[in-house]
Amino acid sequence: MFTLLRFTITLVAAFACFAGVQDEFGPERKQLLIASFEEVWTTVKDKHYDPALGGLNWQGVYEKYSPRIEKAASDEEGRDVMNEMLGLLGQTHIGVIPASAYDDLRGGNTGDHTPGIELRVLDGRAIVTLVEAKSPAALLGVAPGWEILRVDGKPVAPIIERVEEIYAKTTLKDLYSARAVESLIVGQPSQSVEIEFNDGKDVKTLKLNRIAPKGESVTFGSMPSARFWVETSYTKDDVRIIKFNIWLNPEAVASAFSEIMNEAEKVRGFIIDLRGNPGGIGGMAMGAAGWFTSQKGLKLGTTFLRGATLNFVVSPRPNATNAPLAILVDGCSASTSEIFAGGMQDLKRARIFGTPTAGAALPSAFARLPNGDGFQYILANYISEGGKPLEGLGVTPDEIIAPTQADLLDGKDPILDRAIAWIKSN
Repeated sequence: MFTLLRFTITLVAAFACFAGVQDEFGPERKQLLIASFEEVWTTVKDKHYDPALGGLNWQGVYEKYSPRIEKAASDEEGRDVMNEMLGLLGQTHIGVIPASAYDDLRGGNTGDHTPGIELRVLDGRAIVTLVEAKSPAALLGVAPGWEILRVDGKPVAPIIERVEEIYAKTTLKDLYSARAVESLIVGQPSQSVEIEFNDGKDVKTLKLNRIAPKGESVTFGSMPSARFWVETSYTKDDVRIIKFNIWLNPEAVASAFSEIMNEAEKVRGFIIDLRGNPGGIGGMAMGAAGWFTSQKGLKLGTTFLRGATLNFVVSPRPNATNAPLAILVDGCSASTSEIFAGGMQDLKRARIFGTPTAGAALPSAFARLPNGDGFQYILANYISEGGKPLEGLGVTPDEIIAPTQADLLDGKDPILDRAIAWIKSN
């Protein structure tokens, strides 16, 4: 079982990018589309953790949407109908994915090449929060704090406004708006991207090459492949920091934890930076928690499947540390990141810093549909050890700290700085 959100979130703004070329939509394709609809509807009926689907009349839903599928004139139109139907559930981690997008990502994410920038939407504006060293963006002087105004001539403000309007009443606004802009910037390695920036003083347009994102391509089961990296560092105040971009590659993450634990007795504390981490393999949260408690029988929470219950039991390490632990999160921290941060917060073993998380924590799986599209569907619900669902609520940090454009332009990281100060005071 795993939870992975980044892939499906990108689809919010990017469905049209993958829908262009398809086989001629004749009778044979129509039958495959109808078969795909039947499989999607049946999978939800048989595998969703809630047999009552929150009171939704699923048979009635079938009777409403089946005629629309039969009238669909293309795979794209049929996909829109199925996603509209699934949207009635009002949950994350569920959706039909265009075959071309699914194949692309299963084959190694060739469409996720980047100029080397990371962004967040702050106060309705797309702001660069990180620039990779030696990346095309870095070589042309792009810096944190720069605002992205246009991508290939397309203004980003209306896109952000539309996404924030759709998700204004949910916890997903930060995550979806950032991914919507990101989907315009990433692309094929043979393509460059033209971005108009405001650097705080002037407006400038730069043409940036795209390169492969850092890390190695990894996958798990039938899920799309993703780039994975993990980094460890330390501060002058003897605080050890571990940061990884997705909960995959358990061996590499365990090795990184082992590395920083070698000097656990000499350090003042630890920081796990999960900002921007969208999730991955849910079970990894139990292993990560085990580095920070020797107490047996603790749980991060519980997942409830159709007819079964699974506890996220912490697996203590023999050399677990009791040193202060800070966890950094933001609106782009989701799924397994929320399970870990929320669970450690409930156990009072960590202090959380940053902004509220995405509230997207439903374990899910992927399947290939008869017409070639991918389908991500929900398997379980997750309830934290404190007794609340994370879906739609997220994790509220103990100290809510939101970075500003001014902070970033000045080279400051107020979330990290506050976490370090807390550790030094303990």
